Order: sequence, then structure tokens, then C-alpha cells
Amino acid sequence: MDLKMDIPELQFFLNIEFPQMAQEFEIISISSSGEGALVSLNAEERHLRPGNTVSGPWMFALADLTAYISVLSVLGPVAQAVTTNCSMDFMRRPDCGLLMCRAKILKLGRRLVIIDGRIFSEGSEELSVARFSMTYARP
Repeated sequence: MDLKMDIPELQFFLNIEFPQMAQEFEIISISSSGEGALVSLNAEERHLRPGNTVSGPWMFALADLTAYISVLSVLGPVAQAVTTNCSMDFMRRPDCGLLMCRAKILKLGRRLVIIDGRIFSEGSEELSVARFSMTYARP
């Protein structure tokens, strides 16, 4: 898969199309082979739920944005690529701090893109806090 957008282009696209979310996340890397992305969320108090753990909606947002970045990197600036399915397993309680999400494109089809990914705390990639499978519909 050839890359259609690099990190500065992706960040610019997010700033224009999703300004309400763009500042919450940082794009760390894009696979040079177009297979996926690594995105981070600096989880602070506003991202927590009772029990001092990062809330599920914020972890879902991190997963969905990372999958979206992965899709955009190979399709180009298509705002109409949309999530059509998601399955997410929450496995461990993440604390405040840097959460990382690594997504990988498993299949880039004519109509659908299948993505698999994991969320983990910084420095603990082997201990996932969540895993997900996501499907995007191509415009």
C-alpha cells in the first residue's frame, strides 16, 4: 500500500475537519508500507471515570481515530470514510498518563477496510489495556 498522506498532512486534515478532537491526540508514526499508525492520548483528569481509570469512551475515541488515521494515510483526504463496525475488549485498567494505540490494516478492499489494533500504556506495549477490530467503509 502506498502512502497518500504523511503525518503533517494528516494533522492538518484533522485540524480542519475535526478541530474538536485534533488537539487531544498526537500522531506518533505512520507505517512506511501503509499498514497502520501509532497515535497517543495524554490521559489527564478530564479523561477519567470514577475509580481513576481512563474512561471507555476516550479509549474508543483513541482506537477510532487511530484506525481513521491509518485509513486516511492510504486513501488520502476522504472525510467520508466511516466506521461501520467495531468490537473492543477492555482488558486492563489504564491509569492517567500516556496511552498509545497501534492500528494495523489487515485488508484494504474496494468497499471495506479491516483494521486490528491495541491500546497500551507508554512503555508497556506487551501489556495491552484494550484490543479492537474495526471496519471502515470507503466512500
